[in-house]
Amino acid sequence: MTKKLKVTIEVEMSVPEDWSLVETSEGTPVLSLPDGRFMDIAIEPLFATDPEELWSSPEDDEALHEVLDMVDSEAVTYEFVTH
Repeated sequence: MTKKLKVTIEVEMSVPEDWSLVETSEGTPVLSLPDGRFMDIAIEPLFATDPEELWSSPEDDEALHEVLDMVDSEAVTYEFVTH
């Protein structure tokens, strides 16, 4: 038997002024970066050159640490979902 776990992650970040929010064709908000990449944060930052294509983790630790260094605060809650 399994049960559902709902994890809510709330992060406040200080980011460059030239970052913006865009939506994929499915209506999912992602960040548009000035270097032509897009970023989604799901447990870890994910990157893509096209928000409709494959998303992947940064290939080097430096990119990951650069994003994580922007985090000002973080709150994580866990809740088991029962029906």
